[in-house]
Amino acid sequence: MALRIGITGKPRIGKSTIIKAVIKRLKADGIAVGGILTSDIWEGGVRVGFSLEDTNTGEKGVLAHVHHRQRGPKVKVGKYTVNLFDLDSIGANAIKNALARPDPIIIIVDEIGPMELKSKRFLEAVEEAIESKKSMLVSVHQKSEHELVKRVKKEFEMFEVTQENRGEMANCIIQRFRGL
Repeated sequence: MALRIGITGKPRIGKSTIIKAVIKRLKADGIAVGGILTSDIWEGGVRVGFSLEDTNTGEKGVLAHVHHRQRGPKVKVGKYTVNLFDLDSIGANAIKNALARPDPIIIIVDEIGPMELKSKRFLEAVEEAIESKKSMLVSVHQKSEHELVKRVKKEFEMFEVTQENRGEMANCIIQRFRGL
Protein backbone atom coordinates (compact mmCIF):
# COMPACT_ATOMS: atom_id res chain seq x y z
CA MET A 1 0.00 0.00 0.00
CA ALA A 2 1.29 3.44 -0.94
CA LEU A 3 2.08 5.90 1.83
CA ARG A 4 1.55 9.54 0.94
CA ILE A 5 3.15 12.12 3.24
CA GLY A 6 3.10 15.86 2.72
CA ILE A 7 4.91 18.52 4.67
CA THR A 8 4.26 22.22 4.77
CA GLY A 9 5.36 25.17 6.85
CA LYS A 10 6.49 28.74 6.67
CA PRO A 11 9.21 29.66 4.15
CA ARG A 12 12.73 28.83 5.40
CA ILE A 13 11.41 26.67 8.27
CA GLY A 14 13.46 23.66 7.11
CA LYS A 15 11.23 21.58 4.83
CA SER A 16 14.02 20.83 2.33
CA THR A 17 16.47 20.10 5.14
CA ILE A 18 14.04 17.54 6.55
CA ILE A 19 13.55 15.95 3.13
CA LYS A 20 17.35 15.74 2.62
CA ALA A 21 17.68 13.94 5.97
CA VAL A 22 14.86 11.53 5.06
CA ILE A 23 16.45 10.75 1.67
CA LYS A 24 19.86 10.12 3.25
CA ARG A 25 18.44 7.73 5.86
CA LEU A 26 16.15 5.88 3.44
CA LYS A 27 19.02 5.35 0.99
CA ALA A 28 21.23 4.12 3.86
CA ASP A 29 18.49 1.59 4.69
CA GLY A 30 18.45 0.39 1.07
CA ILE A 31 15.08 1.99 0.28
CA ALA A 32 14.90 3.38 -3.27
CA VAL A 33 13.99 7.03 -3.75
CA GLY A 34 13.56 9.14 -6.85
CA GLY A 35 12.33 12.62 -7.67
CA ILE A 36 13.60 16.13 -6.99
CA LEU A 37 15.16 18.09 -4.18
CA THR A 38 15.56 21.87 -4.11
CA SER A 39 18.19 23.98 -2.36
CA ASP A 40 19.02 27.65 -1.99
CA ILE A 41 21.79 29.21 -4.08
CA TRP A 42 23.85 31.71 -2.06
CA GLU A 43 26.34 34.32 -3.27
CA GLY A 44 28.11 36.60 -0.81
CA GLY A 45 25.71 35.69 2.01
CA VAL A 46 22.64 36.56 -0.08
CA ARG A 47 20.15 34.04 -1.51
CA VAL A 48 20.14 34.59 -5.28
CA GLY A 49 18.24 31.54 -6.44
CA PHE A 50 17.27 27.92 -6.10
CA SER A 51 18.80 24.75 -7.49
CA LEU A 52 17.11 21.45 -8.19
CA GLU A 53 18.57 17.97 -8.14
CA ASP A 54 17.45 14.57 -9.37
CA THR A 55 17.62 12.48 -6.17
CA ASN A 56 18.46 9.33 -8.12
CA THR A 57 21.07 10.47 -10.65
CA GLY A 58 22.44 13.53 -8.83
CA GLU A 59 21.96 15.69 -11.95
CA LYS A 60 21.66 19.34 -10.89
CA GLY A 61 20.20 22.44 -12.48
CA VAL A 62 18.90 25.90 -11.69
CA LEU A 63 15.25 26.22 -10.73
CA ALA A 64 15.27 30.01 -10.52
CA HIS A 65 17.80 32.81 -10.17
CA VAL A 66 17.83 36.59 -9.86
CA HIS A 67 20.37 36.84 -12.72
CA HIS A 68 19.16 33.95 -14.88
CA ARG A 69 19.07 34.69 -18.58
CA GLN A 70 16.70 32.16 -20.05
CA ARG A 71 16.05 31.67 -23.74
CA GLY A 72 12.43 32.09 -24.66
CA PRO A 73 9.73 33.69 -22.54
CA LYS A 74 10.73 34.96 -19.12
CA VAL A 75 8.66 33.56 -16.28
CA LYS A 76 9.07 35.58 -13.10
CA VAL A 77 8.14 34.75 -9.53
CA GLY A 78 9.00 37.71 -7.36
CA LYS A 79 12.57 38.74 -8.09
CA TYR A 80 13.45 35.33 -9.55
CA THR A 81 13.32 34.16 -13.16
CA VAL A 82 12.17 30.53 -13.33
CA ASN A 83 14.30 28.24 -15.49
CA LEU A 84 11.60 26.20 -17.22
CA PHE A 85 14.19 24.27 -19.24
CA ASP A 86 15.87 22.74 -16.14
CA LEU A 87 12.55 22.36 -14.33
CA ASP A 88 11.20 20.33 -17.26
CA SER A 89 14.35 18.44 -18.28
CA ILE A 90 15.60 17.62 -14.77
CA GLY A 91 12.62 18.08 -12.42
CA ALA A 92 9.74 16.60 -14.42
CA ASN A 93 11.99 13.90 -15.89
CA ALA A 94 13.22 12.83 -12.42
CA ILE A 95 9.62 12.24 -11.35
CA LYS A 96 8.74 10.43 -14.60
CA ASN A 97 11.88 8.25 -14.34
CA ALA A 98 10.96 7.28 -10.78
CA LEU A 99 7.47 6.36 -11.97
CA ALA A 100 8.93 4.15 -14.71
CA ARG A 101 10.97 2.05 -12.29
CA PRO A 102 9.37 -1.34 -11.63
CA ASP A 103 10.79 -1.66 -8.11
CA PRO A 104 9.15 -0.11 -5.06
CA ILE A 105 10.33 3.46 -4.79
CA ILE A 106 9.42 6.52 -2.77
CA ILE A 107 8.87 9.52 -5.04
CA ILE A 108 10.19 12.77 -3.59
CA VAL A 109 8.83 16.14 -4.73
CA ASP A 110 10.47 19.11 -3.00
CA GLU A 111 8.51 21.32 -3.53
CA ILE A 112 5.21 22.16 -5.17
CA GLY A 113 5.42 25.93 -4.91
CA PRO A 114 4.90 29.04 -7.02
CA MET A 115 7.99 28.46 -9.18
CA GLU A 116 7.33 24.78 -9.88
CA LEU A 117 3.69 25.50 -10.69
CA LYS A 118 4.84 27.49 -13.76
CA SER A 119 5.78 24.26 -15.60
CA LYS A 120 3.05 22.28 -17.33
CA ARG A 121 5.38 19.26 -17.66
CA PHE A 122 6.15 19.37 -13.93
CA LEU A 123 2.45 19.56 -13.04
CA GLU A 124 1.68 16.61 -15.32
CA ALA A 125 4.50 14.54 -13.80
CA VAL A 126 3.30 15.21 -10.24
CA GLU A 127 -0.31 14.41 -11.16
CA GLU A 128 0.84 11.17 -12.79
CA ALA A 129 2.79 10.29 -9.61
CA ILE A 130 -0.27 10.94 -7.45
CA GLU A 131 -2.34 8.67 -9.70
CA SER A 132 0.29 5.91 -9.38
CA LYS A 133 0.49 3.29 -6.64
CA LYS A 134 3.91 4.53 -5.46
CA SER A 135 4.62 6.06 -2.06
CA MET A 136 5.41 9.77 -2.03
CA LEU A 137 6.97 12.46 0.14
CA VAL A 138 5.99 15.95 -1.01
CA SER A 139 6.52 19.45 0.36
CA VAL A 140 4.00 22.11 -0.53
CA HIS A 141 3.88 25.86 -0.26
CA GLN A 142 1.90 26.69 2.87
CA LYS A 143 -0.39 29.38 1.44
CA SER A 144 -0.87 28.06 -2.09
CA GLU A 145 -4.43 27.89 -3.38
CA HIS A 146 -3.45 25.98 -6.53
CA GLU A 147 -5.67 22.96 -7.20
CA LEU A 148 -2.74 20.51 -7.15
CA VAL A 149 -1.57 21.77 -3.74
CA LYS A 150 -5.14 21.59 -2.41
CA ARG A 151 -5.32 17.98 -3.65
CA VAL A 152 -2.09 17.06 -1.84
CA LYS A 153 -3.31 18.70 1.37
CA LYS A 154 -6.57 16.77 1.12
CA GLU A 155 -5.28 13.34 0.04
CA PHE A 156 -1.90 13.08 1.82
CA GLU A 157 -1.10 12.65 5.50
CA MET A 158 0.04 16.22 6.20
CA PHE A 159 2.61 17.45 8.72
CA GLU A 160 3.26 21.12 9.44
CA VAL A 161 6.90 21.90 10.20
CA THR A 162 7.35 24.32 13.10
CA GLN A 163 10.31 25.57 15.14
CA GLU A 164 9.22 23.19 17.90
CA ASN A 165 8.89 19.97 15.87
CA ARG A 166 11.40 20.32 13.02
CA GLY A 167 14.18 18.56 14.95
CA GLU A 168 12.14 15.35 15.15
CA MET A 169 10.19 15.61 11.89
CA ALA A 170 12.67 13.58 9.79
CA ASN A 171 12.64 10.72 12.32
CA CYS A 172 8.83 10.74 12.39
CA ILE A 173 8.62 10.53 8.57
CA ILE A 174 11.30 7.84 8.35
CA GLN A 175 9.45 5.70 10.88
CA ARG A 176 6.26 6.00 8.83
CA PHE A 177 8.07 4.84 5.66
CA ARG A 178 9.87 1.99 7.45
CA GLY A 179 6.45 0.68 8.43
CA LEU A 180 5.55 0.02 4.78
